[in-house]
Amino acid sequence: MTDSGKAAFLAHLGEVLAGIEAEGLMKRERLIHGPQGAHVEVAGRRLLNLCANNYLGLADDPRLVAAARGAMEGQGYGMASVRFICGTQDMHRALEARIAGFLGMEDSILFAACFDANGGLFEPLLGPEDAVISDSLNHASIIDGIRLCKAKRYRYANSDMADLEVQLQAARADGARFILVATDGVFSMDGYLAKLAEIRALADRYGAMVMVDDCHATGFMGPQGRGTPAHAGVSVDILTGTLGKALGGALGGYIAGPQPVIDLLRQRARPYLFSNALPPAVVAAGLAALDIVEAADDLRAQLFENARYWRAGLEDTGFRLLLGEHPIVPVMLGDAVLAQNMASALYDRGVYVAGFFFPVVPKGQARIRTQMNARLTRDDLDFALDAFRAAGKAVGALV
Repeated sequence: MTDSGKAAFLAHLGEVLAGIEAEGLMKRERLIHGPQGAHVEVAGRRLLNLCANNYLGLADDPRLVAAARGAMEGQGYGMASVRFICGTQDMHRALEARIAGFLGMEDSILFAACFDANGGLFEPLLGPEDAVISDSLNHASIIDGIRLCKAKRYRYANSDMADLEVQLQAARADGARFILVATDGVFSMDGYLAKLAEIRALADRYGAMVMVDDCHATGFMGPQGRGTPAHAGVSVDILTGTLGKALGGALGGYIAGPQPVIDLLRQRARPYLFSNALPPAVVAAGLAALDIVEAADDLRAQLFENARYWRAGLEDTGFRLLLGEHPIVPVMLGDAVLAQNMASALYDRGVYVAGFFFPVVPKGQARIRTQMNARLTRDDLDFALDAFRAAGKAVGALV
């Protein structure tokens, strides 16, 4: 590219960025000093943190830190290779077996992130003779993964079982060889749970398989935190998830399922084949996190008690919420600028949250997505409710 061509390209990008700024849609990052936790330090201030996926408060747990430190001392810092060349240690297979056993699956396969897991799932398994039916509010990683495969694509309105049946009928009528229904277990912007019992029944009626992304459920939904299928009392065919939320909050994703599925993914899933293996520290902490989570009924009980108290307090204050039982509690504001102003006003009052707006959520549905943490105390929640009340009045979100 010539200098003038490059200058024109950069000027174009500047105009796009200026447009994002003018619409009030610019996302900004604040620097956290120290560990992730129920409280964080930002710019020298200690803030109550209501916007992390740290559901069980394990991100700074000393047991995970000790496991990670021990792994680095004994196994090194990183693998410097992809798995099939020279990047697999015994602990990688130990974690994959542990995840599979925890989820009731035959095997699992690790990825750098669940975005990579979902991105690598569909293309090796489904061909042009097959069909994939996706919920309209599925995570971007599922959408991108489906785009990479050659299967026929169908889409149903969020949690609309009548529409799902229409799409199943269409896929059958189009002669699909295999049909896979793909859904989030929890729709992360809303905190809604997928209707897995109904999805399973419909899939069985039409001879389809079910895939669930359980990132916002593994570790705390269902008995022993085994996720939304366990919560709904059903089995699914393929589960994807992450170590980066309730299971310690670092990074790493996985796919769990039948042995032939996992075996084929080891051969053909591109994000697996062309990405370095997870570092030993992450793998060791993941193993420790699963041990903690399996016995963490007390943390799960506290998490959901916090969610109930928080939801009731916000409703009493006058905020409009989305209905739900999940620790994600969205405060609906509608306008992107209002959501950003509200987040800023809360920051000034010692509460760290983020405004969500288009394109993360549809236009007109801007919100503050709050998330509960088992380590939050009743005093923390009362402090946050006072801050929400004052900030809401200050920015015009409350009368």
